[in-house]
Amino acid sequence: MTLQRHDTKARMSRAVIHNGVAYLCGQVAGPEARQGDITAQTESMLARVDGLLAEIGSDREHLLTATVYLKDGGDFAAMNAVWDAWVPEGHAPARTCVCAPMPADELRVEITVTALVKDA
Repeated sequence: MTLQRHDTKARMSRAVIHNGVAYLCGQVAGPEARQGDITAQTESMLARVDGLLAEIGSDREHLLTATVYLKDGGDFAAMNAVWDAWVPEGHAPARTCVCAPMPADELRVEITVTALVKDA
């Protein structure tokens, strides 16, 4: 059994890899997009997912699951428009989307994903 923690701090690791499966911590929009609408925040958040996946040796085509947390259910369609353009055709993960409070007032969306690490 292998267990690897990536960018570990006192409270959490940005990713934990166990037997070739990566569990990413929640990702939100970067500081540049936090005052933006749901489209801007979703684009920024997914770019951060891309960056973290690349750091650990994975990518969008290796996603297993995604849980999307929306502050407001009214943002569902706009978030999905960005999501649908981001997910490679034929590689959609199992996904859940729920409404939930956000850790900061300006945030509208957060995501957690699991993914296979390539060549693990």
